[in-house]
Amino acid sequence: MEHLTPQQVAAWVADAARLPPVLLDVREPWEFEKAHITGSVLMPMSTLPSRLAEIEALQEASTEAGQSIVCICHHGARSMQVAAFLERHGLENIVNMSGGVHAWSQQVDPTMPTY
Repeated sequence: MEHLTPQQVAAWVADAARLPPVLLDVREPWEFEKAHITGSVLMPMSTLPSRLAEIEALQEASTEAGQSIVCICHHGARSMQVAAFLERHGLENIVNMSGGVHAWSQQVDPTMPTY
């Protein structure tokens, strides 16, 4: 599993020459409502085992097979667990965003609310 900072993820998303990653937000709906990265897909951590096929479909929906998935949570701990879970189930190109949306609000988008 690769670990990227919020700045690295933001640069990747903004780079038109690269295939954008799927931004998989694994927090709870109330957290997502408070603050989220534009374009991210909400899929709470507790729902992942029953939604594994949906995640695989998200990854394969790109024009190139194997689109990367960047896992995101509040501080980076849940997303790291999810990234490890996805890798154990055979998914590749999995990235954990270190620091989560809290770090994103501090390092990339200071207008994003924190909680």
